[in-house]
Amino acid sequence: MSWLGPVYKREFGQRQPCIPFGPFQIRLPFVHYRFELPDYIQGLMMCAVCLGIIPVLQEYLGMPFEVAITIVILNGFLYLWHSHLGDPVVPGWITPAIPLLLLWLKTFPEGVPRMHALIAFEMELGIFALFLGATGLAKRFVDLVPDALKSGILLGAGVAAVRLVFEKGGNFDKYPWTITIAIGFAFYILFSNNFKNIRSKNLFLKYLSDLGLLPALVLAVFIAPLVKELPWPTIQWGFTIPQFATLWHEWTPFAARIGFPPLSLFAEAAPLVAAVYVVLFGELIQAEALIDEAREFRHGDEDVHYDANRNNIICGLRNITMSMAGPDLSMCGPLWAAMQVVTCERYKHGREAMDSLFGGVASFRLGTFTGYFLSPIVTLVKPILPIALSLTMLVQGYVAVRVGILKARTFNDLGVAGIVGAVLISRGAGYAFAVGVVLCLLIYGKDFFRNWNNYDKTKDPVFNSRIGPDA
Repeated sequence: MSWLGPVYKREFGQRQPCIPFGPFQIRLPFVHYRFELPDYIQGLMMCAVCLGIIPVLQEYLGMPFEVAITIVILNGFLYLWHSHLGDPVVPGWITPAIPLLLLWLKTFPEGVPRMHALIAFEMELGIFALFLGATGLAKRFVDLVPDALKSGILLGAGVAAVRLVFEKGGNFDKYPWTITIAIGFAFYILFSNNFKNIRSKNLFLKYLSDLGLLPALVLAVFIAPLVKELPWPTIQWGFTIPQFATLWHEWTPFAARIGFPPLSLFAEAAPLVAAVYVVLFGELIQAEALIDEAREFRHGDEDVHYDANRNNIICGLRNITMSMAGPDLSMCGPLWAAMQVVTCERYKHGREAMDSLFGGVASFRLGTFTGYFLSPIVTLVKPILPIALSLTMLVQGYVAVRVGILKARTFNDLGVAGIVGAVLISRGAGYAFAVGVVLCLLIYGKDFFRNWNNYDKTKDPVFNSRIGPDA
């Protein structure tokens, strides 16, 4: 026993020991869960993906590298809140929404106006998520949004992500061979039907696919110098020293040169906040499905349940904190889907492999947090950070388009989604929401307020109409 609470051992089918605290369940390493070394080591390596936001912070906000990595470290600390407050997830960026945010920020001049826009958006997103989580209204809000509009937001986000890489003067123009080879390898091990068939017969290939984007990033470290697109990394030993004083005094709303944004910016950011929250809620649903599947696979030996409202509260607090202490373009999302899948797969192997899901997700994020401070890891991947971001955007674009198409339930939904996605890319979230609402009212009429989750598309006249010369 410990004065902090019981040790991490639990009876079959019981909840992992914790300290109850309102909506939260506080768990401490070695006291309330077993430290999982394999997940920690994987986290050390996968911190490279988190560092991929650094070149974006440098390009869009003009931040020096030292300040940008300090923001990554601060965000990494907030990642630890989830597992240690009772949320059994590997949290991450709101990746599909990053292109939407970047498109919106481009409409503001670089410097203080753009920083004000980012601070207002991130703070408003945090307040919105916190309110919906605390009141339990999160699901009701998303249910009110028509599937056609949800589909359009995801389609627009996916195309915008690909556009960021391939736009004129973008990363593909700078590093065409590295991106082509690395993304080809990544797509093959992540999505290829052929690879799925052979990985089941080879233990090495199974572990390779479980590492997500990491193998492609390691490949890029060697490919980029060989094709003379980037230099070889210069490995430095030692530790990263965060520049919190510089961040606080020059890049936050408390800095004299920045200050707090005007209220008008909060109103201007509202449509984008709503669009981003739809994406965020989609990740909540995905997290719940992955955790439920893992629990059932273990035949209920651990009473682990996912609370979307608690996740909303934590995400809201993280975004509010970052908006004031270190405005961040990656935003504070509820899930790193690829690594949640990897962790849940290991959890399925039984209690000897991973005692508790909380131990797995907490140990992984402790690993990434440690990795930020290790100069050999940071300097190894520093040259290929633009490649890391490009791979993340292209994979996310692929997934967002696929999920967006599947979100549409009828042919009319697809038509509306196409228009909404195009408007979102060209004119932003505000116009896209307005156009989507008007189109849905014109096309669906009173059915705009239908129960979208239970809508029977087989009774939709357009869905059942024939398409062809004899239609």
